[in-house]
Amino acid sequence: MISSFFGKTKPINHIIILSFLFVFYWIFNSMFTNDRPVAEDLAINILVLSVLLLSVFVVDFIIKRNKMTASNSFAILFYALLIVVFPETLADNNAILCSFFLLLATRRLISIRTLRNIKLKIFDATLWVMASSLFYEWAILYLALIFAAIYIYEPKNIRNWMVPFAGLFTFFMIIQGFLILAHYPEFIREHFNFTIAFDQTDYLDWGISSKLMAYLVITFMTIIFSFLKLGKSGLGKIVTMRLIVLSFIIGIFLKIVASSPNDHPLMVTFFPSAIFLTNYVESIKKPRIKEIVLISLVLLPLLGFIIRIFVK
Repeated sequence: MISSFFGKTKPINHIIILSFLFVFYWIFNSMFTNDRPVAEDLAINILVLSVLLLSVFVVDFIIKRNKMTASNSFAILFYALLIVVFPETLADNNAILCSFFLLLATRRLISIRTLRNIKLKIFDATLWVMASSLFYEWAILYLALIFAAIYIYEPKNIRNWMVPFAGLFTFFMIIQGFLILAHYPEFIREHFNFTIAFDQTDYLDWGISSKLMAYLVITFMTIIFSFLKLGKSGLGKIVTMRLIVLSFIIGIFLKIVASSPNDHPLMVTFFPSAIFLTNYVESIKKPRIKEIVLISLVLLPLLGFIIRIFVK
């Protein structure tokens, strides 16, 4: 039933997933956050929730436009389920906003494969990455993804290598102009201090650490499986998937260096993971087995969250 329903790209699939995330966001924030939203906080929450829901459309657009999976809704389903597995990311507005801008950057980078307007796409991706770094300064590491894309697609044109630096200069000039008008010119110096906020609490907690380890193991297993499957595919798709893997690795590093009781940047890895989970599910040929796998992937996160509510 799940495989046949989400195996198609119907508007009802998006409505169900968006409605679920809408309800889940308010349930989690009302039950697991200490602060009750006043008028100002409510406005911020509505803005952040809108960005979260828009992220689902961006994920779906990137995947369909670049044919990274078959024509189905599994990827956005898994993206929503990963939020259920790690619901604490919903309490971190910075994680949601940072992830959104990184999705926009990834969209531009993947489109470089058409070899049209390369410099403009590199410039746009640089601006989006820098925008994401306003929420997590370590997100600036995703500039490495831009240079990797240049190396993969058109490394011989020296001007391509200079475009990210032009993007950096443009970004800082625009931001500094706004900061001067806002009478807060020291923001850049204070924000981009690149301190390592490694919090051992999550890693010493057996429940949290085991969940994170299971997530990493499953994702890397699906990555390996996807590349074995892609061996028979065209080189273009393999190259794109290499960028997605690099994005996932950078996201894990971001999680390690920027984790704290109030910071949960793991959401930046949900997009790559959803792609590889989708590729794995698509490879299952027997309908009954596929249905069992999908039911398990849907029920286990929901069951885990329900248990969390009762033990709260």
